[in-house]
Amino acid sequence: MAKTTKLIDWEKLTDEEILQMRVRDFNLQIKGSSLEPLINKLYEELASKGISFHPPCYLADEWLCPDKEPIIGIPFYLAQPPLKSIEKKMMFEVEGGTEKSCMKLLRHECGHALNYAFELYKKTRWRELFGRFSAKYSECYYYQPYSRRFVIHLKDSYAQAHPDEDFAETFAIWLTPNSNWQEKYQGWPVIKKLWYVDNVMKKLNDKEPITTAKGRLPWSASRMTSTLAGFYERKRKMLGSDFQGYYDDSLRELFKTGSSASATTRASSVLRLYRRQIIDNVVRWTGHRKYDIHQLVNRIILRCDGLDLYAKKDGPDDIIAITVLLTSIARNTFRIRIGRKRRP
Repeated sequence: MAKTTKLIDWEKLTDEEILQMRVRDFNLQIKGSSLEPLINKLYEELASKGISFHPPCYLADEWLCPDKEPIIGIPFYLAQPPLKSIEKKMMFEVEGGTEKSCMKLLRHECGHALNYAFELYKKTRWRELFGRFSAKYSECYYYQPYSRRFVIHLKDSYAQAHPDEDFAETFAIWLTPNSNWQEKYQGWPVIKKLWYVDNVMKKLNDKEPITTAKGRLPWSASRMTSTLAGFYERKRKMLGSDFQGYYDDSLRELFKTGSSASATTRASSVLRLYRRQIIDNVVRWTGHRKYDIHQLVNRIILRCDGLDLYAKKDGPDDIIAITVLLTSIARNTFRIRIGRKRRP
């Protein structure tokens, strides 16, 4: 007798009840979800370019393309609106939560999948343009925000994280409808990479992939035995200082929650008012690039708004304290941690 799949009435469950359930028991599927038309759109974009190989997609614990396997893993929480809502509450953002951002990530992972399917990374010209595929895949990376040797696609100049990411990002720009990459990147050194992708994809056409998926789906949501609460506990711990809420306790110590007699101005407004002074001081004391510190200050400003924090408008102690905190953050943890990496 075939095993019946138990359907969940999401509207009858509270967030707390959902958090206590095992991920595998959600019985999530791409078919019938809001992801299905977006994946079909990706396949249509590939078909319009003459590419007949359409990488299979499945629900996983995060955005990923397993090492040298031409399949695309999509975060399970994107398959159901209540799960997206909980992801927003727990992590303060939903990676791929809008149609635009989801398509950008699908195209990026598709670049990985095609790279693996046709073993492009073994080609001499690929190595000349993007670098060694075998280069060490570090947990973090530093980048040059204004470099013209890389395309601009995902945030934090993700193309600079690794040669494999460089190719995936270049492919994503090439695949995006109406990206006008020929004009936008004309005169940039990266245009050579884009023309390479254009030429090699035309040669693929109806060719069958050299490598296919191995059958078992790595990090599949259907096999996740932890509760959703346990999943987020590990996720926050793994992100460490890169988790948006990591410095919440420190910010609450510096500022007041809600307006009061001693704190009448939003902390974010005070930070914006003294932004230049704070950035200049942190740059002077840490030696980090002004661009990086500017991004860090913006992140703290957003968290202050999210926590509804208030400060004294002309409180020099608050300015000194936040400057010290930002200096400490920049000195100890200022780096970009890789999230969407290929996983061995």
